[in-house]
Amino acid sequence: MKKQHLPTKICPVCGLPFTWRKKWEKNWESVKYCSERCRRNKNKTVNTT
Repeated sequence: MKKQHLPTKICPVCGLPFTWRKKWEKNWESVKYCSERCRRNKNKTVNTT
C-alpha cells in the first residue's frame, strides 16, 4: 500500500491531518488524536470556525 492511499483523519486538538499507522491497524476507528501530546491536551481543542 502506498502512502498516498492511506486513510487520514483530522486531529481535534491541533487541527492537523494525520495518516493511518500500522500500530493503529486494529483500532483505527477509535483513534482520535495524532499524538500522545494531543491526547493529553484534549481539553484544549482548536476552533475550526
